[in-house]
Amino acid sequence: MLGAAGLVLALATACGTAPAGDGGDGTKDRAAGERWRPKPGTDWQWQLSGRLDRGVDAPVYDIEGFDHTKATVAGLHRDGRKVICYLSVGAWEDWRPDAGDFPESVIGRSNGWEGERWLDIRQLDVLEPLLAKRFDMCRDRGFDAVEPDNVDGYANRSGFPLTAADQLTFNRMVARLAHERGMAVGLKNDLDQIPQLVKDFDFAVNEQCAQYDECDRLTPFIRAGKAVFHVEYELPTDRFCATSRKLKLSSLRKDMDLTAWRQTC
Repeated sequence: MLGAAGLVLALATACGTAPAGDGGDGTKDRAAGERWRPKPGTDWQWQLSGRLDRGVDAPVYDIEGFDHTKATVAGLHRDGRKVICYLSVGAWEDWRPDAGDFPESVIGRSNGWEGERWLDIRQLDVLEPLLAKRFDMCRDRGFDAVEPDNVDGYANRSGFPLTAADQLTFNRMVARLAHERGMAVGLKNDLDQIPQLVKDFDFAVNEQCAQYDECDRLTPFIRAGKAVFHVEYELPTDRFCATSRKLKLSSLRKDMDLTAWRQTC
């Protein structure tokens, strides 16, 4: 969600393959040659609330992982869409079915959203198996990719003395969990660490880079041939679409509740 705060191109332009390589932990990433790799300019729809509108003319849908079934994902696939699984990985959410599995020792301060609190990302031994189960869910429901949210806790008042190095280690673990399951993975916001993480992630998801005059910081993804899925909430499209087209961003205007409503560039 914001603050921690998606149309048709041919699917061939939205897809690609990557050579098999290292999974990030020294083991071979067996699925690397098969996973989806969205290209710059790929159109998308991002809907995290309300009844899912499957009629949006977009080749990519980014939707809630917990809220949508394997049948829903399969239906989107039949419609010719790639589907991204939204998950929060760096913050605890009190309404999730696995909320009780997170020990109090890893739960920190509020991230500004009701029911959400930052996680102590240093405790990888605790968090990795919990997050692996969530990534298994996305894989088992047929998602093509994961959008892991709240991956910049080190830059916020988390309640823990998190460092940039802690965040890099955690984010690379998150990318590895997706890649080991044959899914692509996007870097959500975390602009300061793009230079270090662009090789680990298959695309980026950004909120409000135009409002804060930061969109040029996403160009490492574009130069690497990787999509940047970008959203503005407050600026009208005539304030950011020209820049978005120049930078080859995949830009939308959305409401902050991330309902089906959208405006495209």
